[in-house]
Amino acid sequence: MSDPQRRCIATGQILEKEQLLRFAVSPGGQLVHDIGMNLPGRGIWVSCDADAIELAVKKRLFAKAAKQAVVVPVDLITEVDRSLTQQCLSLLGLGRKGGQVTVGFAKVERALKSGKATLLVAASDGAADGRQKLKRIAGSLPVIDIFSGAELSQALGRENVIHAGLTAGALKRKILAAVSRLTQFRGRSGLNTEVSE
Repeated sequence: MSDPQRRCIATGQILEKEQLLRFAVSPGGQLVHDIGMNLPGRGIWVSCDADAIELAVKKRLFAKAAKQAVVVPVDLITEVDRSLTQQCLSLLGLGRKGGQVTVGFAKVERALKSGKATLLVAASDGAADGRQKLKRIAGSLPVIDIFSGAELSQALGRENVIHAGLTAGALKRKILAAVSRLTQFRGRSGLNTEVSE
């Protein structure tokens, strides 16, 4: 079994893999964000934080860690943010296909009241009153409110998705872990994403 800890090239901290981003260098010398943490070659690890990546780029730490010349994408931070966002939305889409996601205010409200929903997703640009009402019903359940209605609609294959609820299952933990990484990367905290089984 491989060691679950790695050292961040920017901060020098030794952290669990879940708190880090893995990068790999392609055969052509291009730096690639390895979101699945499974690309071949020696991994380069950076704290899951945009500032840490900025520091690594500024000090040319990727090339130093790879012991070779590395082509770093100009918009690396945007690219990483995009792939972390896509990972979260893909997991939600997977939940929808597996029948674990309920969509629509009334359906989500029913699922929360009946105890079927274990996670609330609210579009960041949804009407405040509707979001607040569902958050009150959700109580201590995790709430994800960092995606726009357009992002949720695309991920869930429905138009105008503002509210969604996820039923219990292994997917909940994966979604919360992915969202936690994205919010950590963006330097946001205070999200109600504690995992309670």
